[in-house]
Amino acid sequence: MPEVASSNEAIKRYLLEEKGLSDINAIRILKRSIDARQRTIFVNLTVRAYVNEQPEELEYTPVSYHDVGDRPQVIVVGAGPGGLFAALRLIELGLRPIVIERGKDVHQRKVDIANISRLQAVDAESNYSFGEGGAGAYSDGKLYTRSKKRGNVDKILNVFCQHGASTDILVDAHPHIGTDKLPGVIENMRNTIIRCGGEVHFQTRMDAIVIRQNKVVGIQTNTGEEFKGPVILATGHSARDVYAWLNENGVEIEAKGIAVGVRLEHPAHRIDQIQYHRAEGRGKYLPAAEYSFVTQVKGRGVYSFCMCPGGIVVPAATGPEQIVVNGMSPSHRNTAWSNSGMVVELRPEDIEDLNNDPLKMMRYQADLERLCWMQGNYKQTAPAQRMADFVNGRLGGSLPESSYAPGLIPSPIHFWMPDIIADRLRDGLRYFGKQAHGFLANEAIVIGVETRTSSPVRILRDNLSLQHVRVQGLFPCGEGAGYAGGIVSAAIDGERCAEACLELMKNEEL
Repeated sequence: MPEVASSNEAIKRYLLEEKGLSDINAIRILKRSIDARQRTIFVNLTVRAYVNEQPEELEYTPVSYHDVGDRPQVIVVGAGPGGLFAALRLIELGLRPIVIERGKDVHQRKVDIANISRLQAVDAESNYSFGEGGAGAYSDGKLYTRSKKRGNVDKILNVFCQHGASTDILVDAHPHIGTDKLPGVIENMRNTIIRCGGEVHFQTRMDAIVIRQNKVVGIQTNTGEEFKGPVILATGHSARDVYAWLNENGVEIEAKGIAVGVRLEHPAHRIDQIQYHRAEGRGKYLPAAEYSFVTQVKGRGVYSFCMCPGGIVVPAATGPEQIVVNGMSPSHRNTAWSNSGMVVELRPEDIEDLNNDPLKMMRYQADLERLCWMQGNYKQTAPAQRMADFVNGRLGGSLPESSYAPGLIPSPIHFWMPDIIADRLRDGLRYFGKQAHGFLANEAIVIGVETRTSSPVRILRDNLSLQHVRVQGLFPCGEGAGYAGGIVSAAIDGERCAEACLELMKNEEL
């Protein structure tokens, strides 16, 4: 029962009274999940009890990082999860990472992020996507992934714990660190890199990759500096200038499918009532409820994405004349709202293109974001519509209170959003409303637009060497390269690219 699982003391008392154990010095929760499929809710626990003994001092397995100040260097472009974990793995392998980040450090970013709401101003180099920690730093720190075949998820979680994350992430079925906690963890990772002899350069944008005879020599930056060495390119899914440079300079890329839609926001209490099947909602002992929906409409997936229970909706534009929304949650997930992306799958063949343009999905994103900006009164005030009005094609004037700080403006999203998205999204929401009674409600709102679910481009690389298919020494990495989707999968890909880089350097020595 939830109250039994609410604290270590309650669990210990249960073991003493119900299981007949005695002399319990400590307990350690190994796994935790919530089963709310029926009206009786269970918290499933795997618990280790220490009887007449003491637990190990650490709940996680630490990694040893040694000084690499005099070792060969590797350039890591981007300090998101792909880049940070690539850098840490390079140190493990005895190589010296030089991390180049176009944005500011994770704490200085906060000022620029606040100015998006306060001044309606977007700094093109420091925002929710650009800066230390990448897009995940201020979007909840969700660590759930299905990509276990790609690498060691437990290793990634242990590294997070070693740098200050709660060991709850080793336990929970859907772990998250929380937007309020993650910046400190990221800063600790940076300090490890520097302490071990690596370098981290902020406000340093890569403007060109230096390629000679199909081999990377290094990079050039906006500061006038050149950095020599092989390159792990981990720029994130919003570095449109990097995609344009690659395309203009003959580095092969291709258009990749994306998902586009809205950010859907409910009162958190309504989602708690629906998911926990009771009028009182979560009550005293349960966390803010999560949901996950998926269906097919006219041959394309419609699904919830990046669900943030007890969270807020944030402005995630990376430049002028854009409206982009995303979601995040603090570690306690205790706001009055819950939100998720509600998106429609788009494939390259869905977008007309006479010139076989590898950037066509990126251009589609940009066009939709500008259209949304125009509907939002040419500011960061986002267009929004009550959920039931959107689904039923009705005009509506008033909007309920929202977590979106820059403000909302009533807008007929069903009218101006492209039919290829809006029609499927409306059918999908109708279906989800039938699955979960009360979900399709006019107290919920849809906010436009959610476009940055993944990279619109894939940078082509060899499956074995992880190098670009033609350019030796260039390792396209993580979500921005089209090979990951989220913090953990990007981190895993970063580690794999670091390992592949070591193999390249070994072969060059032979």
